[in-house]
Formats: sequence, structure tokens, C-alpha cells
Amino acid sequence: MPFGTGRRLPWPLIGISIVAANISTEQMVGMAGQAAGAVGLAVSAWQLVGSVGIVIIAWTLWPRFLRAGIYTMPEFLEYRYNAAARVLMATLTVLIYALVMLPAVLYSGGVTLRTLTGLDLRTAVWTIGTIGALYTTLGGLRAIAWADLVQGLALLVGGLLVFGLGLHAVGGWTAFRAFHAEHLHMVLPDSHPELPWTGIVSGMWIVILYYCGLNQFIVQRNLAARSVADGQLGMILAGGLWLLVPFAIVMPGLIARQLYGTELGDQPDRAFPLLIRDLVPPGLRGFICAAVAGAVISTLASLLNSVATIATMDIYRRWLHPGASQPTLVWCGRLLTVLSMTVACAIAPVLEEPRFGGVFRFIQQFQGYIWPGVVAAFLFGLLVERAPASAGVTALVAGPLLYGLFQHFAPSLHFLIQVALAFSLVLALMSLLTLWRPLAQPRRLPERPDLDLRQSPAVTWAGWMVIAGVAWFFLAFW
Repeated sequence: MPFGTGRRLPWPLIGISIVAANISTEQMVGMAGQAAGAVGLAVSAWQLVGSVGIVIIAWTLWPRFLRAGIYTMPEFLEYRYNAAARVLMATLTVLIYALVMLPAVLYSGGVTLRTLTGLDLRTAVWTIGTIGALYTTLGGLRAIAWADLVQGLALLVGGLLVFGLGLHAVGGWTAFRAFHAEHLHMVLPDSHPELPWTGIVSGMWIVILYYCGLNQFIVQRNLAARSVADGQLGMILAGGLWLLVPFAIVMPGLIARQLYGTELGDQPDRAFPLLIRDLVPPGLRGFICAAVAGAVISTLASLLNSVATIATMDIYRRWLHPGASQPTLVWCGRLLTVLSMTVACAIAPVLEEPRFGGVFRFIQQFQGYIWPGVVAAFLFGLLVERAPASAGVTALVAGPLLYGLFQHFAPSLHFLIQVALAFSLVLALMSLLTLWRPLAQPRRLPERPDLDLRQSPAVTWAGWMVIAGVAWFFLAFW
């Protein structure tokens, strides 16, 4: 684990670090942009369903990973299936991070910097990318986590400040609610092209299970917890803080729609940066810009750290150089950091083209190639102990292929429905392989006998409070 911290992080640091890594300009630009466009308040479902999901994962899935003593998610697949499953997931993860996630963060950061300073988009992207690569290479995850403690709180405070200033600009809550009466609903009809309720109850749960429970980008913080309770409370704290996202990010997007109207045109991703530029006084604008910049660098650092860790530990050391020394692994990780950032900086400016439908949609839609197969492989492997190695490998190969077929031959079907269908078909394939050739003996994860996995009452009550908050929000804005 060349960029690790050891297991020493306390729960407040874990929770705020997850929030800072998750809520960056791809949310402040992309999610606010979708709110300003056709989706409205309903785009909040991504974070609110995530709040419920991360609580459930903290109660159930995460303790099992910690007990197994693993450092990366591909490592789990080797324990459960075989080495081929590990390298397949590692390769898929590195590709998605390098070709989708990193370019999206760089593009949204670049759009913000361009709106605020007038810099050319390409120059802004390369400036952010260079700083992010240096920060990751020199700092490591522990430095990233402690910086997140300040940046994460500043980002949420900054977003809430923009919301307050925006409400004042449009004449208060009553005027805001009257203007957006048709867009303040969490549940949209099944015919809605952007976010139908059928997608939320089906494919979105698969997405959340991957993102909160199987995604190295998020899980690396939980695996660095100093205790089981710290990891669980940190995840639940993140879920609680995500309840602020509708107010700090989504509603400001709606306010931008009210203030700027057609000025946004076919570039709704400009919504949040325009609010910062036009509504925030100069002194406070510097505070918010610093928070946004910190969030961009934090997210880039987390993604780059994940790419370097997975590529170094699960591909380079496992397959190419098993006897590599620790210094060699560190330098390999640094080289991969620079390479990944270079590729991402070259891709990012292309995302401005209208065909991508906004950065938030780009992120979600293209990650569909990894969600169905990976989630099926993990869930089936945990629940069906006699599933053979061939079932896991098949899931990781079939998932991207099936989703790609839906994307090509059924483009009118919402991508979350496509994710759910691909996931169901992968599970069917895994079931057939297990019935055909089940393992002679159940395959179980290794266990660390020194860990006490009993759940504390504080973890239980905190989790239920978060779930109750989500339920209230859905009912209030049904």
C-alpha cells in the first residue's frame, strides 16, 4: 500500500474526507447544471439515496472487508475468485478513473476557473491538473485526508452561503418556491428522459452500492479507520452531511435558472460558477473560490491515489514485478500519477461539446460500464459461497459487454434501467455457472481474529437518524 496511512484515521476525519472527495466541482458544476436544466430538485436523489446506501453499507458490507484485512477492492476478488478476477477489476477501475472520472473533475474545475478568471479552458485544465498531480505525489493519503477536514467543511459552508445569497437575490423562499413549483419534486414520471423514478428504484441502488461500498476512491478512507466503530461512524457522518447537498448545490442551480434564464443556453454547467461570480462579495468570493479549488485538488488527489494504488498493487506488483521493493512501488505509483493526469488533461476540454449532455450525465452514463459486473461479482461472491471462479470472471467480462449492447441497441432506454437489466443478466449467468459447476467446498474470506465486529448503539442510532432525514426530504418534496 504505497500511498497508505496505516489504520489511524478517526471517524470525523473519515466522514468529512469522504464528503470533500465526493463533493467537488463535478457536483457543484454538473449537479447544479442538471438542476438548472431539465431535472430540477430530483437530481438530489443521487446524494440522498447515497446517504441511505452508505449507512446500510456501514452496518453490513464494510465490516466484512475490514475483517478480511484487505487494502483494495480487486484484492477481495482474488481472495474470493482468482487472480484473473483481481486483474480484471483493477484494469476496469483504472480505465474508468483515468478516462472518465479524472477528465470530468478537471473539466468542471476548468469551467469554474474560466468563468471566474477568464482563463482559456485548456489552460485552466492543465493548471489544475499539474497542481493535483504534485499534491498527490508529495502528500499521500494522510495529507489528503487532513486537508479534506478544512476543505470539506469550507465547501459545504460556501455552498450554503451561495444558497442564502441566491434566495435573497430572487426575493426569498416564497418567491423561489413559486417560480420553481414544477421543478421542486423528488419523484419524476417514468417517462422523464433524464431521471425517471423507475431508474431511481432500480439501477441507482446498484450505482450506490458500488460507489459507497466497492469504490476504491471512497473505500480507501474507510479501510484506514483506527477501529470498526470509527469506520462506521465516519461513513454515517458522510451520509448525514450529504443531506445538505440539496441546499448547498442543487437549489443554487435552480436559483441560477431563475436569475439567468436563457443566458445559460446549452451550457447549464455554468450555473454555479455564475452565481459565485455575480452574487458573492469580493472577500467572500475568495473564500468560496479557495474552498472550490481545495475540493478540486482533493478529489483529483483521491482519484490519482486510487489509480496509483490499484495499478501498483493489483497489476504491477501482482503480475509484472512480484518482488518489487517498497521504493520501487512508490516510484511506480508516482509515474502512474503523472501519466494518468496527462491523459486526463488531454481529454477534459472535449467534454464541453453538447453531445455529452453535461459533465454530470457524462460521469454517470460512462461509469455504467463498470457498475453491473463489479457489483454482481461482489454480491454473488459474498452471498453464494460455492460460486466458482469462472462466475466472478464472467461477471467482470459480461457486465461491460451487456451494458455496451444496451447503449448501442436501446439508446432510448434510460441508462439506469440499462444498468439494472445488465446487472440482472449478469446474476443469471453467474447462477447458471454455479449450478453447473459449484465449488466442492465453500470459499470464505480470511478473517482477522483480533477485530470485535459488534455494532455499537451509537452507530445504529446515528444511521437511523440519517435515514429518517432522507425520508423527510422525499416526503416534503414529493
